[in-house]
Amino acid sequence: MGTHLNTETSRSTSGRALVLHPVLRGTESDRSPESSLEEAVGLASAIDLDVAQAAVVKVNQPRPATLLGGGAIEQYAQALEQARAAGEAIDLVIVDHALTPVQQRNLEKAFEAKVIDRTGLILEIFGDRARTHEGQLQVELAALSYQKSRLVRSWTHLERQRGGFGFLGGPGESQLEMDRRMIGDRIVKIKKELEDVRRTRGLHRKARAKVPYPVVALVGYTNAGKSTLFNRMAGADVFAKDLLFATLDPTMRQVVLPSGRKVILSDTVGFVSDLPTHLVAAFRATLEEVQAADIILHVRDIAHPDSEAQKADVEAILRDLGIDPERDPRVIEVANKIDRLDGEERASVLARTDRSDSACAVSAATGERLDDLFGILDRRMTAGRAVVEMDVAHADGATLAWLYAHGEVLDRREDEGHTHLQIAIEPATLARLRHQREERAVA
Repeated sequence: MGTHLNTETSRSTSGRALVLHPVLRGTESDRSPESSLEEAVGLASAIDLDVAQAAVVKVNQPRPATLLGGGAIEQYAQALEQARAAGEAIDLVIVDHALTPVQQRNLEKAFEAKVIDRTGLILEIFGDRARTHEGQLQVELAALSYQKSRLVRSWTHLERQRGGFGFLGGPGESQLEMDRRMIGDRIVKIKKELEDVRRTRGLHRKARAKVPYPVVALVGYTNAGKSTLFNRMAGADVFAKDLLFATLDPTMRQVVLPSGRKVILSDTVGFVSDLPTHLVAAFRATLEEVQAADIILHVRDIAHPDSEAQKADVEAILRDLGIDPERDPRVIEVANKIDRLDGEERASVLARTDRSDSACAVSAATGERLDDLFGILDRRMTAGRAVVEMDVAHADGATLAWLYAHGEVLDRREDEGHTHLQIAIEPATLARLRHQREERAVA
């Protein structure tokens, strides 16, 4: 890739970090501050950082220059100095909030340590996790978009001699100037490459549609157990660990349902609260797999104390993709990790999910009640075909061909502008067609 960013400093971190979660007065959250801090610590641990200290910081009046108040800055500057004096230096401070370039720089001066914000931390994790060429391109695009306003920040070589994208420091780099025009040129180039990826994915989807094998996409909050469920359903060995963002690149496997019907199971990147907009935009190519899926399994960690808040975060991103979780018939809620619930909580979850054909409760770790999930998928895929009337414009030959390929045409008549069809088609397949037509209408 051969691109460099101007470096103001070239410190390497020791791996010891201080994590601060600011709570701004007047802002409301579905999560407790302690839970948000725990998640931030988990994000740091995901790239093997040693979190030496972590704290919630109340901010009564956010400062434009530093975000944090003077008292908090003085308190943690002293803590960092004491750690250095004790020979246990903490040279990285993670602020679990968005920081402006000015705030980031001023905090570095005050703390005499490298400072990164939540977006920088998540980008670092994604840079470390990306394995495929597509994943690396998507993360680089997100990182460059984020970095565009931060040319004064320290960065390492984008060819990444270590994992991640250099927000944590690394080997010393030549002090090379990279202005916004050069970043812009690289962004344009990456977008063109990702457009090629998008077209290739489109061709693959068309090839799958001709088979046709329906696609079942797994979505959910990071660490909800998607990859474990994927492995359990597909008999695969995708990397799955109790770790935030354990997997990044999408994976697909063929799965045979109990009825004998074959589907394609697709595992996707996990979501997280306050997911940087740069990442949502960059991962559009990957997320198109979710948009085009026949069935969407929303995997939830039902045992997590913030399960409801995590559900809201995932549903918000789905809505950004044009998928309404409450109305889209493709969405099935999978309440995972029931093995971690006690008797009363477990009974409540099972009672709720057992009443619905759009929800089920499972344990991906043990395989418990997985048959219920397969049963729902089978019913969705092999339910009696509905007989529907459809009008297709003569000019829309693609839809007409699609209907003949995926359904059984019982009657056909024509007038000047339209072909009128009576067709027997599976509900899931019909929902897929309607979603595709809605997408084309919006475009």
